[in-house]
Amino acid sequence: MPNTSTKLVILDRDGVINRDSDAFVKSEDEFILIDGSAEAIAHLCRNGFTVVIATNQSGIARGYFSTDDLEAMHNKLRTAVSAEGGEVSAIFYCPHGPDDGCSCRKPLPGLIDLIEKEFEVSAAGAPLIGDSLRDLEAGIAKGCDPILVKTGKGQKTLQKLQEEATNTDEKLSLKRLPVFDNLQQAALYITEHYG
Repeated sequence: MPNTSTKLVILDRDGVINRDSDAFVKSEDEFILIDGSAEAIAHLCRNGFTVVIATNQSGIARGYFSTDDLEAMHNKLRTAVSAEGGEVSAIFYCPHGPDDGCSCRKPLPGLIDLIEKEFEVSAAGAPLIGDSLRDLEAGIAKGCDPILVKTGKGQKTLQKLQEEATNTDEKLSLKRLPVFDNLQQAALYITEHYG
């Protein structure tokens, strides 16, 4: 029986919480928070939300960094969020490469399946914040409410959606897709509309 009392928010990591890099974020030193992101997560926590991260980390499969490096990055994130009075409840990541045939690499919804199992909750209707189409598509596959931020790849994603707005695919209609400059703005929207 799904737990209906958990108010879930699912966040992508690179480009939403921390600065993204086309060369991959490979170490704790390269893991740099976007201004206001730790405060945004703490704001969600103070308003009763369970904040969970779902992130593709194919740099592991590619040999760019190790799981120990990834843990160091995530410890840095947890420490920053904790200093603001918040908590990241869990971080789910896909370590596979694009050709590994896994079910957890976004846009496939495997990471969200794991979140649902871990928290005994349905992700349907939960806000999911991302900066790329693959984030939003993974959420839509599970009935999440997609939200786009313009940080990271978000501006390019928005441009792509605007260019494709003439097609008939209504799954990612710009009319219904909330778009914000950053995670802070998105967090305020969530606490107003999902409280």
